[in-house]
Amino acid sequence: MAGQNIPVVNLRDWQEGGTARDKFVRTVGESLADIGFFAVENHGIPDELTRRAYTVARELFHSPPAVKARYHLPEKKGQRGYTGFGTEHAKDSSAPDLKEFWQVGRPDVPDDHPVHRLFGPNVWPDEVPAFGQTFIELYRALDAIGATLLEACALHIGEAGGRFRDMATDSDTIVRVLYYPPVTGGIPAGAIRSAAHEDINLITLLSGATSEGLELLKRDGSWMPVHTGFDTIVVDAGDMLQNVTNGLYKSTTHRVVNPSDTASERFSMPCFIHPRADVDLTPLPSCIARTGGEAKYPSITAGEYLVQRLREIGLG
Repeated sequence: MAGQNIPVVNLRDWQEGGTARDKFVRTVGESLADIGFFAVENHGIPDELTRRAYTVARELFHSPPAVKARYHLPEKKGQRGYTGFGTEHAKDSSAPDLKEFWQVGRPDVPDDHPVHRLFGPNVWPDEVPAFGQTFIELYRALDAIGATLLEACALHIGEAGGRFRDMATDSDTIVRVLYYPPVTGGIPAGAIRSAAHEDINLITLLSGATSEGLELLKRDGSWMPVHTGFDTIVVDAGDMLQNVTNGLYKSTTHRVVNPSDTASERFSMPCFIHPRADVDLTPLPSCIARTGGEAKYPSITAGEYLVQRLREIGLG
């Protein structure tokens, strides 16, 4: 794990059970309560799958603009298909992020399943035939790891193992494949690849990116680079998990900075584990008791929270 400077857990420890699993749970929970980030080694996603996903992503994003534009559907609010360069911005930033992306929703359900009621079923690019099956395969793998990690999150705070895991069953978890083009002329003042922000969902799983650039904000106000190679999956807590745990688990600010080499491009593939839209994110009594005895976060459903955030980041 070259350069990894956040806590690391080994997925084999979870699978082994017993004291090894206890150690896994403790590290997951303590990491999210402290810095909001950790990494997973021996995660089981083959390098071959990750590389194949980036191969088809490169083919897609290097397509002519007119081809990509066919898959931009405004009514889907960026939650399916293609979103163009400079469309999204961080919640508290007016400068556009220097990225474009494609989002994949839950694949193994019928098109008329409730999970697709708000944004519709998945959209696949005809011009890159292998894209759909590759990302369905990656989605399944990341979704399964996410369920394990959510179980560990609950066990650490004395909740039933299914407390958070079940929130994400049949939910609109998203795999987003991001393309950051070379940072050349004509960039708006203050714009970077991804401005400082927090994720909205329960947890995010970041498969190995094609280059570094991710940084998290430390409590002393400094930025710390986070290693994003194929050897680990980087995981962070989102605002929804912070809300339901009354701040016990931290949703940490992070960003993706511009490279020193303006000619280089970057790809990454975060998986945003979401709860179902009807899930109540009211802070849990057990978490309120452990964080001062008062609710610090609102009573709100996951669906309401998402609609609000999409509007704030320019996709609503």
